Amino acid sequence: MPEGDSVLRTARSLDRALAGAVLVRAELRWPTVAGADLRGRTVLGTATYGKHLLTRLDDGMTLHTHLRMEGRWSILGPRATGRSPWVRALLGTATRTALGERLGMLDLVPTAEEHALVGHLGPDVLAEAFPSQGLARAVAHLATSTEPIAAALLDQRNQAGLGTIWMAESLFTRRIHPWTPAGAVVDAASLLMTARELMLRSVGTGEPPAHRVHARAGRPCVRCGTVVQVGSAGPAGYERPVFWCPGCQPARTSSPRGDHPPVPRASERSSSAGTVSGIESPSAVATRSLTSRSTIDSGTLNASQIEARSSDEASF
Repeated sequence: MPEGDSVLRTARSLDRALAGAVLVRAELRWPTVAGADLRGRTVLGTATYGKHLLTRLDDGMTLHTHLRMEGRWSILGPRATGRSPWVRALLGTATRTALGERLGMLDLVPTAEEHALVGHLGPDVLAEAFPSQGLARAVAHLATSTEPIAAALLDQRNQAGLGTIWMAESLFTRRIHPWTPAGAVVDAASLLMTARELMLRSVGTGEPPAHRVHARAGRPCVRCGTVVQVGSAGPAGYERPVFWCPGCQPARTSSPRGDHPPVPRASERSSSAGTVSGIESPSAVATRSLTSRSTIDSGTLNASQIEARSSDEASF
């Protein structure tokens, strides 16, 4: 699933193509908003929160999209038609066409109500104000969590933007055992700022950097030479692969809460050998956290629905 850095790169790409321009073509191929006509609207820009994209228009509306596992936005010439059956959104100006393919979420809401879509997320790790305003909140969330730190970093209600790649890379950089209880991590602030720095470097280079531990199971650690292993973290049925180095990230104590790596299921072992797909780009904008949907057909959630989240929604 795309993570904060790749979503931010996508937002910047959309801004270069659409910001300040009038939409001369617009198609939303999504059941709940299929009748919406965005032609004549000027695109103000695309902001992000965590893994969510918020394309704001001059009529006070926001087009909200989420890439989920396989989604992406592509920028093409002005005559692109988007004939692929996977195109869910087409936004065209006089000079550019943006195609949203295999999108996992799509909503059209008043900009003033963006909080209904992202209201339950923790602080955005890539937000400009994160060090001064969001960091303390995120640290407090981790301090009260009973989850292993790997799972807590993936839970978007604690902090928004991290996925399996930057969870693993951040823990490796700080030499933290992935199954340490989150509340027992000595310096959670440094861990979160490390994640932020790694992601910002990725944004700055324009492409994902080489991984130091993620997707390197069975290969020697780049730091100590120990064979990298893969375990899993997350709620039952929604486990994610966790790559780690037993030499650099040993368990410090025997914890009654399970400070050890669960063995990944067969499906995880087969998928973990490759790289994670769907990487494209969040920017630092203030709205608040998210709502997620588990099906391709989405609509705006009300406050009671936001509270009734299922376990899989913590990943978005």
